[in-house]
Amino acid sequence: MKKLDKQLANWRNKFRNDVKIHENDLDSIATVFSKEISELSPSAIEEIKDSTPVDIKLRYEELIAFQAWMDIINNKKAHPAEIRAQIIVTNYLCFVYLNDSCFKILKKFLKAGSTTKKCCNYMINNPVRAFRNAIAHSNWCYKEDFSAILYWAKKGDDPKEPLKKFEVTNEDLAFWQTLARGLAYVLYEEIT
Repeated sequence: MKKLDKQLANWRNKFRNDVKIHENDLDSIATVFSKEISELSPSAIEEIKDSTPVDIKLRYEELIAFQAWMDIINNKKAHPAEIRAQIIVTNYLCFVYLNDSCFKILKKFLKAGSTTKKCCNYMINNPVRAFRNAIAHSNWCYKEDFSAILYWAKKGDDPKEPLKKFEVTNEDLAFWQTLARGLAYVLYEEIT
């Protein structure tokens, strides 16, 4: 967990200001995730495992395979097309693939105010929720200067509501992606 703690600690200001994580947890977020998940009841763990038809071990394997692919891409001079493919795959994995099978189901069993629950809530509420929907429905594009992604989604659940335009900077998106992968990695590590 120390390596993941260090990676997540790079985002300590975002965790403090955006997610409202307590100062004491900012340098050890992955360890806190691990502790809070390990305290879940056996029945909660079984419900998390049973919440998806895809075995959690297979989801964990996909996460590990994804990280191996990221390491390959990041250890060479990537072609612009590879960078774009990396962005699409990363966004799908972090926001669509993990949404129901990780963030939504896990939050049901966590204590109110816990660091892990705050992070799950952050991942399933706007603006991340809107981004997830935009990715799932192909309502996104790069900003002209590639400094951000523009996306369109409904702010709420009303099917008649018009789409609203959002923008996520590369920095904020990198934080969201890091949080998504870090939280999923710890969950799957703990329960497999």
